[in-house]
Amino acid sequence: MARTFLADTLVIASHNPGKVREIADLLSPFGVEVVSAAALDLPEPIEDGDSFEANAAIKAHAAAKASGLPALADDSGLAVEALGGEPGIHSARWAGPDKDFMAAMEKVEAGLTGKANRRAHFACVLALAWPDGHLESFEGRVDGTLVWPPRGDKGFGYDPIFVADGYDTTFGEMDPAKKHTLSHRAAAFRKLVAACFEK
Repeated sequence: MARTFLADTLVIASHNPGKVREIADLLSPFGVEVVSAAALDLPEPIEDGDSFEANAAIKAHAAAKASGLPALADDSGLAVEALGGEPGIHSARWAGPDKDFMAAMEKVEAGLTGKANRRAHFACVLALAWPDGHLESFEGRVDGTLVWPPRGDKGFGYDPIFVADGYDTTFGEMDPAKKHTLSHRAAAFRKLVAACFEK
């Protein structure tokens, strides 16, 4: 049985403003006050896990312990079939210290040169940690195809090159409200809400 979230405030354990905004939007129906790790000046922990789940747990535990509040962390990324699942857990690292996702998308495209398979999926694990060390985690994914050149400026990260199955627009072109209904983060979020918020 998952633990019910009863607090008034939730720390989003991220320094990525796009990710914080997206999670805050998803949480808005529940009347939870959201504060980012960046706003609290919390240090970014070293993400040395070998999976999305492990890295999400590292971030959630670190933020909950440092803030004394429940914390929600997301670890997500793009897994490209023809690249053996890369960039995967290294998706943010491919963008470098300056978070240059144009360079990261160019690296993906360079890796796909001469390859017919452009299948990929976004994966997301949401980890909800309490200051006492309790943790709940939930996984979501969305499958699709990569396009080039990048299209749209509404998303963040690799959104401009990803077209979800059944659609013809990239996540970067899609209205954020529409993306919230079908993204990997939305899929994980539905599981989180069902387990910890809808009681």
